[in-house]
Amino acid sequence: MRYRSCVFALVILAMVAAPSFGQSKKDKIISDSKEAKAEFIKTDPKMAGLFSSAYGYVILPNVGKGAIGVGGASGNGIAYERGKIVGTARMTQVSIGFQLGGQAYREVIFFQSKKDLDRFKENRVEFSAQVSAVAATAGASANAKYVDGVMVFTMQKGGLMYEASVGGQKFKYEK
Repeated sequence: MRYRSCVFALVILAMVAAPSFGQSKKDKIISDSKEAKAEFIKTDPKMAGLFSSAYGYVILPNVGKGAIGVGGASGNGIAYERGKIVGTARMTQVSIGFQLGGQAYREVIFFQSKKDLDRFKENRVEFSAQVSAVAATAGASANAKYVDGVMVFTMQKGGLMYEASVGGQKFKYEK
């Protein structure tokens, strides 16, 4: 019991002290976003064309999702306009239905035009049950199409979950 108490105290101390060492939270998200972009392109080299032709995009490099009937997901990311960072994004999702498990994944959302990205910046983008994401695999981007000016790709990082939709996602953009 004493060992557990010591370990618990060390973990809490590390969590409190960690922000004072190394990267800030935003710097870490930027770094993770760059890594995620490279992984998307490595998995499907044609995605490089999407990153360069899209008016804007949001990369959510670390989304966590879990469910037992009722599910939730959240993640932080970086918003880009014409390849330059313009802000941060936070995604939350709540879902109800036949679902079980947990997973970690990356998500990238492409915006076709300025109007579409501006809608996101004004926090007016939500994904309904009809919106689906394309699993990022070799060649997946070749046939992907924008729907209402938006295109979504996901890449699983780990975990196992029965359910894979982006319906119900809400976003909060900050400059």
